[in-house]
Amino acid sequence: MYKAQFVWLVGLVLTSGSATEYTTPKISFTTMVGLTTTPAMRLTTTNKASSGGVLLPMVINTWNFTDANFLAWRILNVTQGGLRQTRNAVVEGCTKCEQQQCDRTVGYGGSPDELGETTLDAMIMDGSSMDVGAVAGLRSIKDAIRVARHVLEHTKHTMLVGDAASQFAQAMGFRSESLVTAESKGMWQDWAAGNCQPNFWRNVHPDPSISCGPYNPKATPLTRWKEDRARAEYSIGHHNHDTIGMIAIDVDSNIHAGTSSNGASHKIPGRVGDSPIPGAGAYADNEVGAAVATGDGDVMMRFLPTLLAVEAMRAGKKPTEAAEVGIRRIAKHYKDFSGAVIAVDRLGQYGAACYGMTEFPFVVSNPSKTDIPSRQETVKCITDKEIVNMVLL
Repeated sequence: MYKAQFVWLVGLVLTSGSATEYTTPKISFTTMVGLTTTPAMRLTTTNKASSGGVLLPMVINTWNFTDANFLAWRILNVTQGGLRQTRNAVVEGCTKCEQQQCDRTVGYGGSPDELGETTLDAMIMDGSSMDVGAVAGLRSIKDAIRVARHVLEHTKHTMLVGDAASQFAQAMGFRSESLVTAESKGMWQDWAAGNCQPNFWRNVHPDPSISCGPYNPKATPLTRWKEDRARAEYSIGHHNHDTIGMIAIDVDSNIHAGTSSNGASHKIPGRVGDSPIPGAGAYADNEVGAAVATGDGDVMMRFLPTLLAVEAMRAGKKPTEAAEVGIRRIAKHYKDFSGAVIAVDRLGQYGAACYGMTEFPFVVSNPSKTDIPSRQETVKCITDKEIVNMVLL
């Protein structure tokens, strides 16, 4: 089963000596501040790419959220080879983005809905047990992915939603507080003053393209062309819907994948996107690998692109090809779709694919470049022409 063996020739190098406690209610763990990988660190393992480079342990995440990746990488390296630290790494890495309000699309104080409220979605998946913990439409609790962890570890359920999820979080010791900030309130006020444009309504009256609600159903159905045009006008993408999706793998190919997002700006209250849905926002299976996604969640969740990517790797495709499977499947039906998928196999080989953007950035850490443990990479996106000329999957 490709079980990795590792030999540490030189110990971890501590550049600071101090320690910081990362604590969630009823769960705590310690990681060393200043813990870094340097050229002095060498790891030998059977988990290598065909080129012979060492690729595990590793952390990879969507967009240019480098601080989140760097923290997750440090946590992963608390133990040799990252053993049994993948859950801690993903949860705390995504929590870092929640606290930093990454691009105002993760965490509190961003993406207000039509009522001006920020709600949160998050998920954590264990690739060894296939267990999932998720929350959706979480209100008044800032620590979304930590709450999702509690769903995984303290319930037999997969997902909790809305006010009931918030009540669960409070019972687990999380503090209730407003997720609205002066900035998010200003975003909502500007949107309302602009006749509530853009929005996610269709086939209603009054005309949602020129006025605010309340709306009532309209009998005449919209055409597909009008639906695609409405999506293009909304322009979901970077600085609009930047879910953080993160994967961590140790040298024994134990995998966790997670997501965190505050959803699309000015969404209809109650809307949930792809982020907390297993197989949509993220998917992990120790036997194969993992994948995470970001983009137009209302469309992406209809195709389960991360599940498609993992299953494509199971069928023998390389990670980049596997990531393209989900993207191409979606773009075949939605020409104005915008999004990306990252796929990683169980040996740490990774790839990404995107559509609706020029290029897509992501951040990766692994031992292949000991002088640059956390580095940003980009991938050029698939074009409309490539979709038209593709061989149907």
